[in-house]
Order: sequence, then structure tokens, then C-alpha cells
Amino acid sequence: MAGKHPFVIWAWGLLSLDFTGIAFAALFFCWSLTPSLLPRDWLFQGLIGGISAAIGYGVGTAIGWAVYRFYLAKRPWWPLPPRYMQVLKVGVVAIAILAAMVMLVYAAGWQRELSALMNAEGTTTTGYIRTGGLSMLVAAAIISVWRVLRDLGRLVARYLNRWLRVPRQAALPLGFALVAVLTYALVTGVLVKEVYALANSAFSLQNDTTRAGVVAPVAPEKSGSPDSLVPWDSLGFEGRNFVSRGLDAQELSRANGAPAKEPIRVYAGLESAPTADQRLDLLVDELERTGAFERKVLVIIPTTGTGWVNPTAAQAIELVHNGDSALVATQYSYLPSWISFLADREKAAEAGKRLIDKVHERWLTKPPQTRPKLYVYGESLGTQAGEGAFDGLADIRNTVDGVLWVGPPNSNVLWHQLVSRRDPGSTEVEPVYSDGLVVRFADEVADIAQPPGPWWPPRVLYLQHASDPVVWWSTDLILKRPDWLSEKPGEDRLPQMRWFPFVTFWQVSADLANAAGVPDGHGHNYGTSVLDGWLAIAAPDGWTQADTERVRGTLEAIAGSEGPEK
Repeated sequence: MAGKHPFVIWAWGLLSLDFTGIAFAALFFCWSLTPSLLPRDWLFQGLIGGISAAIGYGVGTAIGWAVYRFYLAKRPWWPLPPRYMQVLKVGVVAIAILAAMVMLVYAAGWQRELSALMNAEGTTTTGYIRTGGLSMLVAAAIISVWRVLRDLGRLVARYLNRWLRVPRQAALPLGFALVAVLTYALVTGVLVKEVYALANSAFSLQNDTTRAGVVAPVAPEKSGSPDSLVPWDSLGFEGRNFVSRGLDAQELSRANGAPAKEPIRVYAGLESAPTADQRLDLLVDELERTGAFERKVLVIIPTTGTGWVNPTAAQAIELVHNGDSALVATQYSYLPSWISFLADREKAAEAGKRLIDKVHERWLTKPPQTRPKLYVYGESLGTQAGEGAFDGLADIRNTVDGVLWVGPPNSNVLWHQLVSRRDPGSTEVEPVYSDGLVVRFADEVADIAQPPGPWWPPRVLYLQHASDPVVWWSTDLILKRPDWLSEKPGEDRLPQMRWFPFVTFWQVSADLANAAGVPDGHGHNYGTSVLDGWLAIAAPDGWTQADTERVRGTLEAIAGSEGPEK
């Protein structure tokens, strides 16, 4: 490229590729095409394939450099004659392309098989081929950014040597270190902070809106009603949705064939009071006002990021107890769960602890013979918020009358301790802890009764699907194969799923984005299994299987009439 401008030469150099890197990039790309927990369309696969290929390229170039430095450089026959080197390079590229195309065909078949396993619509082979093109673009972009940073490190090293007289042997690693530190500081200290602030601002605007069809309740048993201490406008988007939904006393009576009470739903939004302590005081005052401490059951619901409460779970509790119930929840963030999970996990645990401690403190002041049974329900990040209130199982048993946690994140401290200490012979996907005497884990409804021995009250139950990426995602996947990928797969996971370094982490990361986008009973969609979970820990006396199916039918009818929640 004689006569070309130096910048053109440098930019063209960004496109040149090492053939060892290409070989490993193809290997990592092919690994990324193997199935993971949930079906992936071509767009998600293209992103994951590109990231994996870029990582593979980096690994390949590092291995190629090491092999050359410590082995080939000492061999008289290396490098090979130019003609043979050209054949070798062309052969590597051709094999890489052929392997990628063959794996794309297999991958499309695996995705259809996984979709069928979950009663979802599968992809087509021709449509899935687009993955290859997108992956090439993503990988090229990542490799180019890395090369820009590498060249910037070399530039800094040159100036260190010229201006500060730093020896060349020390200038190069120092230059790379300075660029790495500055890049890290820029991304974590500026970019992440600004993105977080922007997200918080954007979702705070949504918090001021109200879902179509949602109106302020008139029943005094609901927060936001004319009699409420909490203004309707302060409840936030999810709070207004929570207090306005559900069956009233008349509808419960018709559904259950017996006179029902008006269910109590108490909620405080971020704007209901200036501080967290004031919001909690407002909550317990609302519980007093509505007569919540005189009901049969009082359920504390630490929420997910924006304050969302699973409507199916709330309706199931009220149907089972025919309205003789009180549900209490509060909002602690404007951000949805996936952002809160990355940036606000400590805040979630703190909010859950404060809520449970505050309600429990007031509950203790009531006469033991008349106060309600006290339960905790949580889903997704709400389980992490709920776990934050307790030091362990003994603390749970001394505080509440039962706990139902659904889809716990892998980072939950208590969950992780229990699973790690599971009984010998039980698997990570279906763990058994202390013979199931206090706490149990269930993938399917039938698993709740396992093991068949006694289950002492107060009971603790985790519902967790084998295909739920929220349960199984962890940064440990980068370099460590988890037990659940060494064991027999769960009911809705393909046996072809394997662990690969780096790649599996990005596969499951992509699954997180579609965790709730699969049919009920799979992924992070637990459907009406929350009803069975609730009955396992808090079934009324005399409850029958016919009662269960009656309530399930009502829940399914409600879900069908309302449609999926957006």
C-alpha cells in the first residue's frame, strides 16, 4: 500500500486477520450455535455468535503467538515456503466457513426441537442462516475496537519512552496498563453512571403513567381509594395496577360459591412519602386502617425493580382464602428488574428487609390468638429482596408462617447456600436439603411433594424451572462448568446443551433477555404453578383437589380475558 496515507494504512490494518485467530473464532462460533436454556432467534444468536467469535479470535491469536514464540521460532523449517503458507491460510478459512455453515443447519434444528419442547413456534433453517452474517459484523466490530485500544496503548508507550525516557521494555506494558485503566474508568465511572441515570430518568417518566383501563379503586380496603392514606397519584405505574386489579368480594363469592370478604391490597410508591422510613410508616398505618391485622392471612410481597407484583400470584392468594387476606407491597426503584439486578441488588435486599421488619414489628403487637398468619411471597428479584430480611432458615421459621419464592436469581445468598449444601445424591437442578423437612425446591408441580417424607411448618418453597436463565445465570459460567450442566438435564432442557468456556456465559445471558417470552411452565414464566406453590405452604383447612382446579380455572379465565401483561 505504498503512497497511501498513514491513517489509511492503519485503518486497513484493522481488517487484517490472523489465521490462527480465525480458526479459534470459528470454533467458538460453532460452540455458540449449540442449544442453551431457551430458544433463540437469529438476531440474538447473531449477537452471541459474534461476541463468542471475537473472544475465540483473541484466544486463538494468543495461542498462536505463544506457539510461535516458544516452539515454531526455534524450528528451521518455519515459516513454510510462501506457497504452502498461502495454501494453509486458505485451507483454514475454507474449513472455518464450511464448519460454520454446517453448524448453522444443525443449530436451526436444535432451536426447532427446543421450541417444540416448550410448545413455542420454531425457526426456519433459511432464516437462521442470517445469523452468520450478523455474527461476522459483530465480531469484526469488537476486534476492531480491541485493535484500536491496542494501538492506542502502543502510542502511549511511544510517548512515555520519548518524553519521560521510560525504557521501551517498561513503556509498552505501562502504556497498555494506562489505556486499560482509563478505559475501565470511562466505562464504569462515566458511561455506566450516565446510562444508569438516563434509565432512571426514562423509567421515572413511565412511573407517572397509568395502564389503559386502570382506574382508582373505590373500596376502602385498597390503597389509592378515597379513604386511603396513600394518594392514588403517588402509587406509581405498577402500584396503581396492583391495587386496581383482582376480584372484588362479589366476584370472589361467585367464583368460590361462598360469601367472601373484600380483599385488602396495601401499597406505597416512591412518591407516596419523601423517605423510605416515612413510606414504611405509611404502609403499616394503611394496614391498620384497612383492618389487615384482623384477616386470616397477611402476605408481605417484596417487589421486583419497578414495584411489580405478579397479578396471578395475588389473585391466587385471594381466591384461595376467599378474600380473607391482606397483601402489602412497596416500590423501591423506578428501574425494571434486569437493570435493578445489575445495579441495585443491595438496594433490593435492603428494601425487602426494611419492609418485612416493619410489618413484622407491628404484627407482633397484635394478640397472638387473633393476628393473621404472616407469609412472604417473592418472585425473581423480589426473592432476593425477601431473602435479605433473614439470616437463615432458623430466622425465617422464627419470623413468619411460610415462604414462597419463585424464580430466584442465582446470586441469592440463602438459595445458593441451601443448594450448595444439598443432600448427597440430589442434583443442583432438583436439590433436596435436609430430606425436605423445612425447605423444598420444585421444577414442576409434582415435585412439590418430593421427597415424600414429612414437611414441617412453617414451610419454605422455591419454584425454579430447569430452563429458567434467571435461576442459572452466573458470571461463574465464564470459566467454570456448573453442576447443573454435568447432571441429567431437567424436563425442558435439551441434553445437547454443553458447557464451553466464555460461550455458555453469553448464551445464558442472551436467554435472560427472553426469559419471560416463552409459554407458561418454562423459562421465567411460572403461570398457575404459583397457585400450587401457595397451597403447599398455606392451604386452608379442608382444601381439596377440586378446589384447586376450580381456582385454577378462574385464574386461567382471568388471564385469557386480560391478555398478557405488557
